[in-house]
Amino acid sequence: MKATILHESRGRMRIQLDMPSMSIQQADRLDLWLKQQPWVNEATVHERTRCIIVRYTGNRSDVIRSISRFSWEQTSDLDVSAYSSRQLDREFQEKLVGKLLKKAIAMTLLPAPLRNLRIIIHMIPFLRRGLHCILHREMKVDLLDAVSIGISACRHDFSTAGMVIFLLEIGEMLEDWTRKRSIEDLAHCMSLNVDRVWLQTDSGEEVLVPISQIQPGDHLIIRMGNIVPVDGIVLSGEVMVNQSSLTGESLPLAKQAGGILYAGTVVEEGECILDVRKASGNSRYDKIVSLIQDSQQLKSAAENKAEHLADKLVPYTFAGSILGFLLTRNITRALSVLMVDFSCALKLAMPLAVLSAMRQAGKYHITVKGGKYLEQIAKADTIVFDKTGTLTHACPRVVQILPFGGRDAQEMLRLAACLEEHFPHSLANAVVEEARERGLVHEEFHTKVEYIVAHGIASTINGARVLIGSAHFIFDDESCTIPETEQPLFDTLPCEYSHLYLAIGGELAAVICISDPLRSEACAVLSALRGCGIRQTVMLTGDNQRTAQAIAKNLGIDDFRAEVLPADKASYIAELRRQGHTVIMVGDGINDSPALSEADVGIAINDGAALARQISDITISGDNLWDLVKLRMIAQGLIHRLHQNYRFVIGFNSSLIGLGLLGFISPKLSAALHNLSTLGISLHSMSTLPEEAAIALLPSPDDKKDAGAN
Repeated sequence: MKATILHESRGRMRIQLDMPSMSIQQADRLDLWLKQQPWVNEATVHERTRCIIVRYTGNRSDVIRSISRFSWEQTSDLDVSAYSSRQLDREFQEKLVGKLLKKAIAMTLLPAPLRNLRIIIHMIPFLRRGLHCILHREMKVDLLDAVSIGISACRHDFSTAGMVIFLLEIGEMLEDWTRKRSIEDLAHCMSLNVDRVWLQTDSGEEVLVPISQIQPGDHLIIRMGNIVPVDGIVLSGEVMVNQSSLTGESLPLAKQAGGILYAGTVVEEGECILDVRKASGNSRYDKIVSLIQDSQQLKSAAENKAEHLADKLVPYTFAGSILGFLLTRNITRALSVLMVDFSCALKLAMPLAVLSAMRQAGKYHITVKGGKYLEQIAKADTIVFDKTGTLTHACPRVVQILPFGGRDAQEMLRLAACLEEHFPHSLANAVVEEARERGLVHEEFHTKVEYIVAHGIASTINGARVLIGSAHFIFDDESCTIPETEQPLFDTLPCEYSHLYLAIGGELAAVICISDPLRSEACAVLSALRGCGIRQTVMLTGDNQRTAQAIAKNLGIDDFRAEVLPADKASYIAELRRQGHTVIMVGDGINDSPALSEADVGIAINDGAALARQISDITISGDNLWDLVKLRMIAQGLIHRLHQNYRFVIGFNSSLIGLGLLGFISPKLSAALHNLSTLGISLHSMSTLPEEAAIALLPSPDDKKDAGAN
């Protein structure tokens, strides 16, 4: 690709492509390709000017070489049908410019009779909606608009009627665009991110393949904790499926042979073979959009309050107008009151503020699945953390393998990796990665793999039962034994590491020691959260009491619980809620799912288990925990803005009503000020929430580098 560098500074480049024009689809494809490159920190594509702005890391010449080698052919397989809101933005811009031009032409070029005729034509939709309210005995803002426009027209005050219609149309257009844009952005954040799946070949083998290779008729193996990547029918097996991401229903459903599985649902229990019916998961996008549009349960209390209050205030506006006429006998003053209503601004500004806050969170790769969860984040006084993969790094490392019973350490690692790769978790990933780095090929030579929540994995090899998991699972549940002569070795296991126990035929075969270092930012994040109003921090972990106590002391955690099972975590959170606390739960594993569901707000780490991500109310990036501080600041900023909106709407519109009754403003000016204030507060609600406090708490880039080096 030929291009010209228009401007550059350190780590930033503005480049113009040498092409006559760029379509919206090309812009989306280029944008998606750029963001997949390892050297890109941030990329923006402007299709109108054919320019791209890239913030990068690494060698400048490598960046230029990579962009110069780009071709449209290499992005032909990228699916951008639901990638961005570029098309929606273009449609809104064209509609807005068209509306302004038509208004300007009508006011300057059309004679008065034609201008009035044009206004009468534009009145019809508003009068129709007002008539609908009368027929259904509803007292809504549509009736208020229809009456005010109709009275102005009857008084031959077409200038006022035209101004009201124009501002209402602009407001409707703005509301429609913002809602669609926010819903599309949120749906994109919640879309599937499944890269590879287990394919069952004709010979019955399991092969890990990219999802792009899956075709209708293929057979996929879906296990416990997996996201269903495509629509299909259960060929064999039985599973319990959580469909809350599509239906909002939290109780899992049983699916047997012949049952339909939908893309985006999650298997909570069991295993099945899925006969693929749709090779693409695009239908998932449409389902999410529909869910977000229809789901009232995701609205915040402030939005619901605004909607109810808006409709309740309409009769009072009518009453004020009638009272004004009875007191003054002046239809102009009465009409000035009628031109003002509280409901328009309340109904428009509140949802826009919530959706804009959700979009702002999305810029930090924080997905919020409903406005009510932001409200709960702002109210929360207690935050509960899982340890592994949350307070600790999501990529722990294997540091030692201790074989028992005369077995070979390499072979034990190979076997462990063979089992663990089926159920990705931070500790499992560490085992698989260590085997890969040592060049150990772990072909499938076991029978069916069974995952037991919060305990471990069981399978059979050469007729012997093989287990891998926690000490509780291996020794308490499965009653495995330690080779008699090796008890001293077991008693001296290094306590500074997490342990995975591997048993074969009822006997301990190996202990895998895993280093699970704390996140360098964890202590500072906890301190910052306290500065944001969090009064209690808690850690829940399956580790032993001694290890948990040391970690809690190191981080300054207020309270902790050790050696807990999933049900214990959920019970503890339920008890906190009964005590009157508003609780946030942060976790990443399958075993965290009950606690995530029980909390007022469940927050999952993006690179954690699929089940945790789907059940959670919010997901954050796994890069660092500072996203929690940003989320808290955004939520608190949203609540502050909602209160500001209430005060402004009530105060400003009450002032307009008073001025209208006293005769200081005309109906036309009253309508203009009311509608312009509605547009203004809507635009303000769409603006970025201030985050100076959160930014001040974040470490500088140099601090992050130093922490990473340490």
